[in-house]
Amino acid sequence: MNFQVNDKVEVLDDALKGVVLKVNGSNVSIETTEGFILDYDESELIKLDEEQSRMIATSDVPFSDIIREKQASKKPKSIKTKPKDRNAPPMEVDLHIEKLVNSFRGMSNYDILTLQLDTAKRQLEFAMRKRIQKIVFIHGVGEGVLKAELDYLLGRYDNLKFYDADYQKYGVGATEIYFFQNI
Repeated sequence: MNFQVNDKVEVLDDALKGVVLKVNGSNVSIETTEGFILDYDESELIKLDEEQSRMIATSDVPFSDIIREKQASKKPKSIKTKPKDRNAPPMEVDLHIEKLVNSFRGMSNYDILTLQLDTAKRQLEFAMRKRIQKIVFIHGVGEGVLKAELDYLLGRYDNLKFYDADYQKYGVGATEIYFFQNI
């Protein structure tokens, strides 16, 4: 086959297309659409007619432009949350004494209860400052002294309501607090 300079060609065994730069006997140098200069034997090339070369010319859009266009056309996916996760409290505070201090040896029951209530009050104030709407205090079952004191402490606030937390998740030993937000 006779190739001339500026002929549009396609490589037989590869997905390459290009333009003939120079012909030297049966050796043909082409510049691919990606800009590489490669040498092929003329038996490895096919000459494209005018209609095929027009199709190539119109489809010679840089790959990065195609990717950018695809990404721009996609709308961002919204993340679906399950109803169970939507209602999950964002803040949990475990008031068990072993979670609050490394060692409680030598502490009296009064000291332990005071530390637990101080922690609860501090976390409550933090949640109000940060406008966290729900908080769960895990107090355990025990004899109910901490729960009773916690109920007394929570009863002194106007802008909240409290009730037993989710039984499936916490059992009987937790109280959930819901803050009414003043906007």
